[in-house]
Amino acid sequence: IPIGNGLINTTTLVTDHKTNQNYILQEINSHVFTEPEKIASNIRIAIQFLKDHFPDYYIASPIKTISNEEMAFVENEYWRLIPYVENSKVFDEVNSVDVAYEAARMFGGFTKRLDGCVLDEIQDTIPDFHNLNLRIEHYQDALKNAAKDRLNKAESLIEALKSFSFVEQIYEEWTTSPDFKRRIHHHDTKISNVLLDNESHKGLSVIDLDTLMSGYLFSDFGDMVRTYVCPVSEAETDLDKIVIRKAYYQAIEKGYLEEMGEVMTCREKESLFDAGLIMIYMQSIRFLTDYLNGDEYYKIEYPEQNYDRALNQLVLLERYFEIK
Repeated sequence: IPIGNGLINTTTLVTDHKTNQNYILQEINSHVFTEPEKIASNIRIAIQFLKDHFPDYYIASPIKTISNEEMAFVENEYWRLIPYVENSKVFDEVNSVDVAYEAARMFGGFTKRLDGCVLDEIQDTIPDFHNLNLRIEHYQDALKNAAKDRLNKAESLIEALKSFSFVEQIYEEWTTSPDFKRRIHHHDTKISNVLLDNESHKGLSVIDLDTLMSGYLFSDFGDMVRTYVCPVSEAETDLDKIVIRKAYYQAIEKGYLEEMGEVMTCREKESLFDAGLIMIYMQSIRFLTDYLNGDEYYKIEYPEQNYDRALNQLVLLERYFEIK
């Protein structure tokens, strides 16, 4: 049975009717993850580190194949099987401050526990995934090479994004100043990537570690802000529904700092708002780039969807300052 709403991998719920055991089966999108073996290696290293240093910490990890691998290569695609955690729940939207707090606490706790893991052992599964400088380069290339009809359609959006170019200087400080530490982060902290208890909504496990890589705190905290503070997703086309929920931002901050606060620098703590700015701006640029390039990266359900997603994120960026 298809499960989840991920834009990259294909995920299904599989039941073994002989044992009544449930599993999550995922086909890895090898067009996005061009070297899936790096995913397997990163997961193996991280889980072993957690087992060695935090044996009571639970994380849903892949079931080994009969050849003792984390993934199976079948019909030219990579697949993995993960135990289904019974009585667990995955949210598609953040509908309470308690859920926002709990998810932030889970992602913060995950990063804190990996703080001693050797950075050089973790490989980039998507090189330059949150490299804003590179995203801007791709965007500039797309502006030069886009089809005329798409360029005309996006004209006002392109103009509006120029007023937020100052975010690029904020990003530069994050990635060059010693006040901002490079750590191992999840890099995809949307709410559907954490399992919560079906009744209490307490955190059970962080999931989907495909983008486990070294990077900066803005990747995780900023993406939680981007996807939790607004009641609607990036797919929403009714722009009036894009509102900022300050209480949700405060819940994210509280949950994350409860876990990560002891290992963060003072400058990182002062710059959490900017983490949201970076990720919202970057995602608007990425959606618009994909639209201008003819929808090569993100799955779409209709021709203008990447344009609508980019506009959605621009409006979110404009309204994000209401948190201040």
